[in-house]
Amino acid sequence: MNYLPPVLQAVLAVVVFIAAYFDFRWRRIPNWLVLSGLLVGIALNAFLYEWAGLRGSLEGLGLGLLIYLPLYALRGMGAGDVKLMAAVGALVGWRNWIGVFMLTAITGGLVALLLVVLRGRARSTMANVGSMFQQMAHLQAPYAGNPELDVKNPKAVTLPHGVMIAVGSIEFLIAAALWAPR
Repeated sequence: MNYLPPVLQAVLAVVVFIAAYFDFRWRRIPNWLVLSGLLVGIALNAFLYEWAGLRGSLEGLGLGLLIYLPLYALRGMGAGDVKLMAAVGALVGWRNWIGVFMLTAITGGLVALLLVVLRGRARSTMANVGSMFQQMAHLQAPYAGNPELDVKNPKAVTLPHGVMIAVGSIEFLIAAALWAPR
């Protein structure tokens, strides 16, 4: 975990808060927002750290795409989530992106588990997980055998991942403020 300068912390917080609002309210993350975050992240890192900053920013962007694009291709999340994590990567660099990703995954998993329990969907969720593994074992997309596993299906139970990305990003900023060397 590396310390982020206050300007990058502020931009990250603004981008993820706005994304969370849009995702929660309309289940969309606007392209203008992620493009702005991406360009500002690249420009600020290049300005602050010159070539090393530019490289780190592009590596963070690339890692975000590398991890999230397959999830989009499997219809496990929307394109806005992919673009938002690429913008987060451009802002924080690849090393810090891993921390944001881990915190986002843990938080999202806990919230999803809570929703499953509160909605009384434990049995159907376990059946869906089994269906996912069965489809993937046959080298098929999980949604091919079960429409509930397609994030684009109106009957699918979804979680606004942009909100989870925002929470994971803020958790990362708090952790970095407490433990990252300056």
